[in-house]
Amino acid sequence: MSTKDFLEKDYYKALGVAKDASSADIKKAYRKLARELHPDTNPGDARAEARFKEVSEAYGVLSDESRRREYDEARSLFGAGGMPGGGFRPGPGGGTTFDLNDLFGQAGARANPGAAGGLGDLFGGLFGAGGRGGPARPGRGGTQAAGRGADVETEVTLEFPESVQGVTVPLQLASPASCTTCGGDGARPGTAPRQCPICLGVGLVNRNQGAFGFSEPCRECRGTGSVIDDPCPDCRGTGVTTQTRTITVKIPAGVSDGQRIRLAGKGVPGQRGGPPGDLFVRVHVRQHDIFGRKGDDLTLTLPVTFPEAALGTTVRVPTMDGAVTLKIPAGTSSGRTFRVRGRGVPRRTGGAGDLLVTTEVAVPKNLPADAREALEKYAAAQPDDPRPHITAVVDGRA
Repeated sequence: MSTKDFLEKDYYKALGVAKDASSADIKKAYRKLARELHPDTNPGDARAEARFKEVSEAYGVLSDESRRREYDEARSLFGAGGMPGGGFRPGPGGGTTFDLNDLFGQAGARANPGAAGGLGDLFGGLFGAGGRGGPARPGRGGTQAAGRGADVETEVTLEFPESVQGVTVPLQLASPASCTTCGGDGARPGTAPRQCPICLGVGLVNRNQGAFGFSEPCRECRGTGSVIDDPCPDCRGTGVTTQTRTITVKIPAGVSDGQRIRLAGKGVPGQRGGPPGDLFVRVHVRQHDIFGRKGDDLTLTLPVTFPEAALGTTVRVPTMDGAVTLKIPAGTSSGRTFRVRGRGVPRRTGGAGDLLVTTEVAVPKNLPADAREALEKYAAAQPDDPRPHITAVVDGRA
C-alpha cells in the first residue's frame, strides 16, 4: 500500500461504513458491494469494475486488524493538516520542525506498546530526518511494506448427491490481480518507472510554512515515489487489472446448504510479494426429489398401502449408494420412523449418519367396486374404536 493510499483514500467511505464499524459490519458491507459490482454481474461496465477494485482494495486493508490500525494511525496524524504533539525540534530561522520519525515512532508505541520501531518503520523509513524545504532523505529501505491480498468470496450450487458424497468443481473468479502486461509496475512494456527526482523515491517532501516545517506527499509522484512517463495501456499505470482465473475446488463430502468453505491462499495476490488472501466459497444445495436432510441424517418418506401396514411387508428403499431391504412389521402406523444405520451423511470425524425412513399410509382416491365391497366387510368385522379417547370426550364420558 502506497503512502498516497494511506493519506488520500477513504476506505471507510468506499465501503459505506463508519470509522468505528465492527469487523462484522465491514465484512457485511464488502460482501453486499462485491455481489453488486462483480464484473460477472456488470459485463462491460467500466465504472462498476473500477468500483469493484476500489471496494476490494478497501476491504483488503480494513479486514486486516493490523493494517487497519496502521491506516487509522496514519490518517489521524495527517488529518485536517494537523499534527499531534511531540517530536518538535528547532527549525530554520528560529522556527520549529516536526520530526515525523519521532511522531510516528511515538504513535506506533502507543498503538503497540513494547513493539520495536513504530509507524516510522511501518512505512519503510519513508520519514527521514527533517530537511529544510528540500527532498526528504530516504530512511532505512526506501521501499513500501508488502501487503496481504484481499479475501474473495464466491458461491457454488451443488446437486444434493454431490453435497453428500463430495465433488470437485471448477470455479471462475474475477478479481484484482497484478497486471500481466506490465508486470505490476504500471509502465508500458519496454519502459520502466523512474525514481521521482523531487522526493528521491520516498514519496514525501519536507516543507516550511511560517514557524513550522512538516512532511507531505510529494506532488510530483503523488506519494508513490516513482514517476511513470508512459503508462501501461491495460492498467493505465495502476499496475492492477481485473482478471478472470479458473481454479479447481474440492468440496468435501457432507457439506450442507449455506456452509462457507475457506481455501487459504486462493484469494487476491498480495502486493509487492505479500501473501495472498483467502477464498471463501458459499455452498448452495438444490433440493432432492425424495431425500431430505436433518443434520447428518438423511430422511425419506415411504408410502405404504393399508394392507402392507396392517399385515407387514418387506420393501426395497434407496440410499445414496445403493438400495437396502427394510422390513415393515405388521400393525405399522402412518408416521412411524425406521432407522437404517450408517446410510446417512458422511461425518468429518469418520462414519456417517443414518437414513430415517418414515412410513405414510397411502389412501387410494378411487376404489373399484369389488375393493369397496371388501373394505366395507372389513369395516363391519372391525369392532375396535381407533379413537376411544376422542369418542369419550364427544359422548361426555371424559
